[in-house]
Amino acid sequence: MTQFDQTLKLDGAGAVGLSQALGDASADKRLEVLRRVAETGSISQAAREADISYKAAWQAIDTLTNLAGEPLVDRTVGGSGGGGARLTPQGLQLLALADELQQAREAVMARFAGNPLAAAGLGLQTSMRNQLPCRVESLQADGTGDPTVRVWVRTPGAARLVAQITRESADLLGLAPGLPVLVLCKATAVRIATGTDPTGGEEPGDEAAPTLSGRVERVSAGHSHDEITLALPAGGHWVGFAPHPCAAAVGDAAWAAMAPSSLVLAR
Repeated sequence: MTQFDQTLKLDGAGAVGLSQALGDASADKRLEVLRRVAETGSISQAAREADISYKAAWQAIDTLTNLAGEPLVDRTVGGSGGGGARLTPQGLQLLALADELQQAREAVMARFAGNPLAAAGLGLQTSMRNQLPCRVESLQADGTGDPTVRVWVRTPGAARLVAQITRESADLLGLAPGLPVLVLCKATAVRIATGTDPTGGEEPGDEAAPTLSGRVERVSAGHSHDEITLALPAGGHWVGFAPHPCAAAVGDAAWAAMAPSSLVLAR
């Protein structure tokens, strides 16, 4: 019997504390790592079975532990048995919660199959104002052995954006061409300028900052910066800031620029 097969009793307080570490279990590689640690008793074996690096497996465990606020894995280093890893009671509770939530999610989604509202990202709470469904186009390493990769995505309006993330994050998300992802960005990381996109609609080079073109829909004046909301051509909005006073008026053509490192990818 594996550790994960043990009978668990969930208490309300523990469930609430662990809820921060739960997402969509079907897409969360981090939970897969935790599950495989429970089954194999080894972090390195869990990494191999999840088809990620040992470093990425530790990143997954560390992230879940930070979100849960309590230790999820006990690791024994060395010893006659060569060491190993086992889930704490909190780690086992997290997996049990993930299973129940996934079953509930599947039941609800089945009831609303075919409804476009089912893809609205329900349950995701974040301070990031900008959230745009996109599709992965390609992944490009910055160099042999470099810890980061560039992920090119296409927006619904066919704009091309690039996000710079770590290799471990790309592995944990299971990124591959054609995969749908949610692109997020803090509004404060977006610079808005009026006029046409400086790229002229051409494909940006690898070093270019990603841009989005649109029309000004709202302008909220501030003390030193004005908040501007752009309506994107294929639907959706993107929010950013321009120095005050901004001359942009509703309906003006404008574009948004942000650094690749400011874009976050989610599944």
